[in-house]
Amino acid sequence: MATFIDVHPQNPQQRNVDRAADVIRDGGLIAYPTDSGYALGAQLGNKDALDRIKAIRHLDDKHHFTLVCKDFAQMGQFVHVDNSIFRAVKAATPGPYTFILPATKEVPRRLLHAKKKTVGVRIPDSKVVRALLAAVGEPLLSTTLILPGHTEPMVMAWEIADLLDGQIDAVVDSGEDVIAEPTTVIDYSEGHAEVLRVGAGDPAPFQ
Repeated sequence: MATFIDVHPQNPQQRNVDRAADVIRDGGLIAYPTDSGYALGAQLGNKDALDRIKAIRHLDDKHHFTLVCKDFAQMGQFVHVDNSIFRAVKAATPGPYTFILPATKEVPRRLLHAKKKTVGVRIPDSKVVRALLAAVGEPLLSTTLILPGHTEPMVMAWEIADLLDGQIDAVVDSGEDVIAEPTTVIDYSEGHAEVLRVGAGDPAPFQ
C-alpha cells in the first residue's frame, strides 16, 4: 500500500514535504497534486520509475515526458528557449501549461522524444509542488496521472492509492479540491506555437 503523506495546501509542513522528497531521492515513484490534477513524479535519472510510469499509463517513446521545474531559471537549464518565444512562455508561468521545447544535454536521453529530441517542461502554480521541488533540489520527471482510456487526470488521493496499489510508493494528499483538467500543451519544437492539447490553461495567447 502506498504511503500517505498529508501536506497543507497553503502552508506545506516542511517535515512532511521532506518525507515525500526522501521517497523520491530513494528511487521511489510518487503521485502528487498540481494545479491541473495529480501527476506522477520521480528523479530525472530514475529508469525504474520511468518504466513504472510507462506501464501505468501505457506510454511509448513518442510520449513527451515533462520536467516539472521550480522557476524559469531552472527550466532554462534543460530546454532551449529562443528570444522569439521567451516572453510568451514567461508570461504563462507559473500556470497549467506544458511547453514542448528542444532539450539541452542536461536531459537524460531516455526522456527525450524519440525523433524530435524534445521534452516537456512546466512550472505549476502550486505551493505544495514548489516546496517539494525545493526539497528535492532538481526538477521532477513527471507526467499527468491520466489512466489508459481516460481523458481527465485523477484527483482523489485515496482512489489513486487504491487503483495503483503496488505500483507507486507514496501519495501526497493536500486535502483540497484538485482541478480535474490536464495542462494545456504548447509545442514549440518547430519554432512557433502549436496547441497540442487544450486543458486548464487558456490557449488563446498561443493561437
